Amino acid sequence: MRVQHACSTALLAISTVIAAPAWAQGESTPQDNPGADPTDIIVTAQFRETRLQDTPIAITAVNAAMLEQRAQTNVSDIAAQAPNVTLQPQGQFNGSGLVAFIRGVGQVDFNYALEPGVGIYVDDVYYPTVTGSLLDLMDLDRIEVLRGPQGTLAGKNSIGGAIKLFSTKPDGSGRGSFQVTYGSFDRVEARGFADFAITDKLFARIAGSAQSRDGYVTRLDYGLTHPGSGVPSNNNTGKGVELGTLGGKSYVAGRLSLRWLPSETVEINIAGDYTRDNSEAGASVLLHAASDANGQNPWIDPITGLQVTNRTGTNADGQPWVANTITGAPILYDCKFVPYGRYSCDTPPAGYDRRFISYETFQDQMAPTSQSPYKPYAVNPIQHFNGWGVQGTIDIELAPTLKLTSITAYRRYDSSWAQGEDGSPLPSQQLLQTLEHRMWSEEIRLNGSLGEGLFEYTLGGFYHDQDGSLNARVDLNYAGIDFIHGPDSTPSTSKALYFNGTFHATDALNISGGIRHSWDEKTYTYFRSNPDGTIPGPLPCAFFLGAPTAGPTGIGNDPNCLLLGLYDVSDTFKGERTDWRVAADYRFSEAAMVYAQVTTGYKGGGVNPRPFFGPSSPNNQLKAFNPETLTTYEVGFKTDLFDRKLRLNGALFFNKYNDIILTLSACPISPCLQPNNVGKADVKGVELEFTARPFDHFTIDGSFSYLDFEYTELNGTEAELGGLTLDMITPYTPKWKWSGGIQYDFPLGSDTLTARLDGDYQSHMYAEAINDPRYNKIDGRFLMNARLAYRTADNDWTFALEVRNLTDKYYYTSLFDQHFSSSTVSAGVGLPRTWAATIKRNF
Repeated sequence: MRVQHACSTALLAISTVIAAPAWAQGESTPQDNPGADPTDIIVTAQFRETRLQDTPIAITAVNAAMLEQRAQTNVSDIAAQAPNVTLQPQGQFNGSGLVAFIRGVGQVDFNYALEPGVGIYVDDVYYPTVTGSLLDLMDLDRIEVLRGPQGTLAGKNSIGGAIKLFSTKPDGSGRGSFQVTYGSFDRVEARGFADFAITDKLFARIAGSAQSRDGYVTRLDYGLTHPGSGVPSNNNTGKGVELGTLGGKSYVAGRLSLRWLPSETVEINIAGDYTRDNSEAGASVLLHAASDANGQNPWIDPITGLQVTNRTGTNADGQPWVANTITGAPILYDCKFVPYGRYSCDTPPAGYDRRFISYETFQDQMAPTSQSPYKPYAVNPIQHFNGWGVQGTIDIELAPTLKLTSITAYRRYDSSWAQGEDGSPLPSQQLLQTLEHRMWSEEIRLNGSLGEGLFEYTLGGFYHDQDGSLNARVDLNYAGIDFIHGPDSTPSTSKALYFNGTFHATDALNISGGIRHSWDEKTYTYFRSNPDGTIPGPLPCAFFLGAPTAGPTGIGNDPNCLLLGLYDVSDTFKGERTDWRVAADYRFSEAAMVYAQVTTGYKGGGVNPRPFFGPSSPNNQLKAFNPETLTTYEVGFKTDLFDRKLRLNGALFFNKYNDIILTLSACPISPCLQPNNVGKADVKGVELEFTARPFDHFTIDGSFSYLDFEYTELNGTEAELGGLTLDMITPYTPKWKWSGGIQYDFPLGSDTLTARLDGDYQSHMYAEAINDPRYNKIDGRFLMNARLAYRTADNDWTFALEVRNLTDKYYYTSLFDQHFSSSTVSAGVGLPRTWAATIKRNF
C-alpha cells in the first residue's frame, strides 16, 4: 500500500498564511538563525531563567539552530547527542508513542495503568502518557533534557529525568519562514511559521508541519511468492505478490499561539495545537518463529507449562490455523516465514531486500469452532493518532521581586493501531487497539526573592486530572482466546505542593534545596467480553470442572472461559510520597563551576492492566504493584575554557534504585504482561559533553556516557519472576554511548556553505526485563548523518541536502519477544540510508 500524500493541503494552507501579508522585516533572533551561538542558551530548569552553565543540573540543551544544523525534526532524534538517554519510537505492538529511558529508568508500556519514567513537558505542561509523546519538533525555541530524578523540579513521574520542549513565543516582528523537503521513499515534508502583530500589545504566531512518506517494509503474499508451499494466497489487492507496506507516514500538525501584554507587569500566552497522524502500521519484521533451521529453540506451552519443540500452528484440538492447500495438514509456524537473520530458512523472491520483507497478512481465516466462534477476523494495518490541546500561561509581576505564574492546560486524543506481530499468513495473533484520553492540569507558581536577591525561591502547587480507556479486539490463537479488552477505564488524579530555594551564600557559592509532597489516586476497571458482546461464564472452564476436554481452551469449553470474573471489576491504587533535593554549587571563576547534589524521585504504582487469566483460573494474574523510588548522589562540573573555545561539562552519579517496576512477559507462565516490583539495583554512571571551536568557522561537539546497572536484590525466585536474574539489566539501557559532530562554515563571499557530519554510537541493550541474548538483544550500532547547506547573505534562502544513515546500517529500534508463548520475536526496524533535499525561505 502506498501512503497518500497528506502534505498538499497543508502546503497550500501554510504558504497562504505566510505569503499573504506584506509584513515589515524584523531582525532575526538566535532561534531563527542557523548560525546562532549555542553557548548562549538560557534554561528554566529551576523555574527561573539561568544560563545553562550556571545551572547545577546535568542538562543537554538544544536550540532551534542546532536542531536545523542536525536536520532533527522528531523528539527521538535528540537522544543522539544526550548522554545516557535512549529515545525510540514504540514498535508496532505499542502504536504511536515514545520509549524513553534516562540512566536506566523509563517505561515501554503504553497502558494507562503504568506511568512514564521520564517526564515529557511542552511549555511546562506535563504529557502524562507514553502514547502521544513522540513529538514533532515544530517551531521550537529550545529543548532541555534533564538527567536524573526531577522529583522537586519537574515533579510527576520524572524519576529518570525530564524532556522539556519550549515553543517560540510570538513577538509581532512580522517574520516567517516556509520550507519544503523531498527525499527517499517519496518523502514530502512542509514546515513553516508566521509571526505578526494584531495590535501593539497582542501578537500571534501560526506554525504548521506536514509529512508524507511511503513505507519501507514490503508485505508480500507468501503463497504467491512461494508456489508449491501449500500456503494459501491472501492477496486481494490486485497488486501481484505485494500486499502493501509498513512504516509509511501521513502526518499533519498545526499550532496557533497568542501573546498579550496588557501592561508592563502582565503577560498572557495562549496556544492551541492539533495533530492528525494517519500512518501505516509500524515497520515490523519477523526475527524468530518457533524454531530455527535446525528446530532447536523450544517454547513453553502457556497452559500446560510443558516444553514443546515446535509450534504446530493448531488449536488445542489439532485444528489448523491455516491448512496446507496440497496436503490438508496444518502449516507449521517456523523459520520459513523469517525472511532474514540467524533464524531464517526462507528463500525470498528476487528483487526485494530480504531485510525489509514481511509476510504479515493481518487476517485470521481459521475456521470457527464452538470454543472460538468469532472467525474470520481481519484488521487494517493502521497506526492512527488524533490529538489536540489548549493551554494558557499567565505571568503577573506582583512586585519587583515577586512573580505569580499560572499554567492551565486541557488535552485530548484518540489513537488506534493494528498489531499482527507474527509476520506470517498464520494468525498467531491479530489485535486492533484503541486508546482514548483526556487530561487537564493546573499549576500555580510564586517566584520571589528576599534580602536583595540573597535568597530566591519558588512555591507551587500542581493538580492533574486524567481519564482514559483502552478498547481492543485481542485475537490470540496461540493462547486459544479471542476477546474484547475493554473499554477499560483508568481515571486518576495527582496533586502536589512544592518548595524550592537557592541561597546565594557568597558571590561564588550557592546552596539549593527543595521538597515536594505528592498525592496519587488511580482506579482501574476491567471489562472482558466475547466479540459478540456476551460475557464469559457464568461457570468456570469445563476443563477445571473435570470435563475431558483438550485443556481449558479445547472444544467443550465456553469461549474465553479463562477470563471469567474480569467484567466490571475495579481495583484502586492510592499513595503519597515526599521527594527532596539538596544541592550546592561553587564557581571558581567565569570559566569553571562545580556542583554536588542528592535528590530523589518516584514513579507511581498501580494494578496489572492485562490479566490474561482471571480469578477462576489457577494462574490468576490480578496483582497490584507499588511505586518505585530512586535516590541519586551526583557531582558535576561545567567549564568554558581557553577563552570560551572549549566547553566541557560532566557528571558522575550513583543511584539507589528500589522497588523497580518492570513488565514481565512470563509470570511465570504465558501469555503474561504483568508489572511487578522486581527488586533493587545500584546504578553508577559517567557523562561528558563538549563543544570546541578551535578556530573561526569550525565546530566540534560530542558526548560520552557509561552506565553500570547492577541488581542487588530480587523480590522473588527466578521462577516467580519469569526468569529474571541478578546479572540482568533494565530494558533500553546501553552501557556505552557516545556521539560526535564536525561542522565547518565555508564563507563564499557574503554567503555561507555549511558542511556537517554527525555520528552516534550505542552499545547493545535489551528490549525486555528478562534479558535473553538470543531473542531480545538489540545489537550495538553506529549511525552517521551528513548535511550540506547553502545560506544566502541576507538569510532569506537556504538550500540543504542531507543523507541519514550514511553507511546504510541495518538496525532495530525495538523488539517484541514472545518466543516463550506465541513463538514470535519481531522487531521494529530502522530506516535504511535515505536522502532529502530542502528549500527554505525566510520572510
